[in-house]
Amino acid sequence: MSKHHQETAPLVERVIFNNRLIMLLIFAALTIFFGFQATQVRPVTSFEKMIPLEHPYIVNMIEHQDDMGNLGNSIRIAVAIEDGDIFSTEYMETLKRINDEVFFLPGVDRANLRSLWTPNVRWTEVTEYGFDGGPVASKPAYLTAEDLEELRVNILKSGEIGRLVANNFKSTIIDVPLQESYPNPENQSEQIRLDYGEFSRLLEEKIRSEFQNENPNISIHIIGFAKKVGDLIDGIIKVVMFFGAALLITFVLLLIFTRCLKSSLTTLVCSVIAVIWQLGLLRTMGFGLDPYSILVPFLVFAIGISHGVQIINAMAIEYAGADDAYTAARRAFRSLYIPGIVALVSDGVGFVTLLLIEIEVIRELGIAASVGVGVIILTNLMLLPILMSYIGIGKGAVQRNRDMVSRPQKLWQSISGFAHPAVAPISVVLAILGFAFGIYYGKNVEIGDLDPGAPELRADSRYNLDNDFIIRNYSTSSDVLVVMVSTPPEMCSAYETMEAIDQLEWRMSNLAGVQSAVSLVTVAKQVIMGNNEGSLKWQALSRNQDNLNTAISRAPEGMFNASCSLAPVMIFLNDHKADTLTRATAAVEEFAEEYNTENITFKLAAGNAGIEAATNVVIEKSQLKMLLTVYAVVILMCLVTFRSIRAVLCIIIPLALTSVLANALMAFLGIGVKVATLPVIALGVGIGVDYGIYIYSRLETYLRQGMPLQEAYYETLKTTGKAVTFTGFTLAIGVATWIFSAIKFQADMGILLTFMFLWNMFGALWLLPALARFLLRPDKMRN
Repeated sequence: MSKHHQETAPLVERVIFNNRLIMLLIFAALTIFFGFQATQVRPVTSFEKMIPLEHPYIVNMIEHQDDMGNLGNSIRIAVAIEDGDIFSTEYMETLKRINDEVFFLPGVDRANLRSLWTPNVRWTEVTEYGFDGGPVASKPAYLTAEDLEELRVNILKSGEIGRLVANNFKSTIIDVPLQESYPNPENQSEQIRLDYGEFSRLLEEKIRSEFQNENPNISIHIIGFAKKVGDLIDGIIKVVMFFGAALLITFVLLLIFTRCLKSSLTTLVCSVIAVIWQLGLLRTMGFGLDPYSILVPFLVFAIGISHGVQIINAMAIEYAGADDAYTAARRAFRSLYIPGIVALVSDGVGFVTLLLIEIEVIRELGIAASVGVGVIILTNLMLLPILMSYIGIGKGAVQRNRDMVSRPQKLWQSISGFAHPAVAPISVVLAILGFAFGIYYGKNVEIGDLDPGAPELRADSRYNLDNDFIIRNYSTSSDVLVVMVSTPPEMCSAYETMEAIDQLEWRMSNLAGVQSAVSLVTVAKQVIMGNNEGSLKWQALSRNQDNLNTAISRAPEGMFNASCSLAPVMIFLNDHKADTLTRATAAVEEFAEEYNTENITFKLAAGNAGIEAATNVVIEKSQLKMLLTVYAVVILMCLVTFRSIRAVLCIIIPLALTSVLANALMAFLGIGVKVATLPVIALGVGIGVDYGIYIYSRLETYLRQGMPLQEAYYETLKTTGKAVTFTGFTLAIGVATWIFSAIKFQADMGILLTFMFLWNMFGALWLLPALARFLLRPDKMRN
């Protein structure tokens, strides 16, 4: 390159290309370091990361967690017998061994473990001498028919049928509360965080596999947050296969696009380096990969390929007027580094808006995506041109590109018709109709889960089959909403408090979607009735405080705290669908407004349903705020770059149409807005803006040269249009492989991102020139 051209080149270009060898050595050293760090990355997750810790519901739950035990993070293990029933020596011995095995699993809250073999599961009856009771399993073993008959009687008197014992007496449940962290057995002062992946593995190996293989007559079904996350982590291993498929597909497409093996391999390698750097940086920053952010490396790879293609395409074009690879690489870098950096910074800042959502797992996903986009600026906008300045592009590929540019292209001539004065108005009208349809149909999209079980997994997954087994065989749901009734000390048993709780129970029991409600009042009524010869007429609250105090003295642990200042009300729901949770929490809040006094406060919420309700509220509030922030950032970046509101409108309107139609697609497919799908909105907008930026930057160049709009757009398509089209299809095909994943939320993200990538590409090619016909003034843009 001549001295004159070097002097007129931007400073960043001179720094990079005048020190190519040094830059390569720096890149090599950093790749080795981050490669080592990347090998240390492990799947990690946490119950606390999955919930909105700042939401009032969760604040209330954490405030009273010591008084109630862990009502949100637990698993349920149903031990079933295929032939016969639970009243057999074989079954009871197996259940006892499973109970003991579970007891010693790391992270189990052993004091609150419940099963037929734990002493906190008791029976009570009224006799002529008063109350009698004891543990349901009162014998060390059940070997005789008499012992088993006694067990049957105890179970019938325990009130656990439909809860811990199946309605058909063919299975029982071990209720296992978990601790987020627990003391290190070797050093009691040290706390160990529960490893959900390892815990799930232990459940499979030590509980399910061992006991089912030992006794084919026994089947085990496990549900709960820890098991669900464990299954998701297991699915992460299979995700690697999708990454391999994406690599292969992308390489084939690159080869078809470039017709040059060495430039295809170089682009692929730079994008893989971007993923290595991202993982290494996350490890260095102290982060891991959870089941939700595991998909981010795929996106980083795809984004890297999309920007790498722009570099390769520009370099092939620049070869027409360059003598060597070095000059062509510098010119390609010079023409693309500003739009490339703007596009990537827009992507990154768009992902940063995920930090606005008060759920740690989404925030970490935003950080991971932002870090990945940041490294692409280095690996694909800097490293790739440097490497290509040494490697160059094959002569055959260069000649083919020259031939394509020099001769008329029928496809691009047809697409350039979108800028024609007669076609542009039709496109704008169609876009307006698309906005109207998307807004109208998108109103039907719901917040939260829309399916029973674990919507993150397939309906035929083992977890959801286990969940279906428990729903079919037990009366009480695993979806529990806990209302915390707070009073001054020694006031939880006051008649005023008990009467208010009774009213809440009655109101909630008659609400659609609620199975039943249980509280201190439920026990007190039973005890008062028992104290009066079991007469149903006495199954009511007494106004005599001594009677109430006596009644609650027989309440099981967890019905009220030691100081009698907190009494939880457990509301069993039919499911955890969004409308069920909304209806239940709204009813409780309405009740609280009516019944809250200076001495009694009804607080939401604990239990897994309470946590999901809080999560839904946070997502609903954050959705619009995040979307507006993403668009505000993208608009600002485009405005700073192009210095024109008209240019910004040309880029943003097609992007907005995609967002609106994506909402309609979610409503049509029955995909709710939740932790797994909310980030797609930011990802789709952040990545989708790249198409418009690259097309407009090239279009503006030709318009400034004095070309009419349609001719300028045709020239844009011949140079940048091919790369944009390839990028759109490559991104879409890469994420489309997710649709076949066993993890349903990954499949949902694959569907949505495939649609958004393709429609963003189509919108940029179709709607941008139509808008330019009405918004731009080519005569004022000429140099």
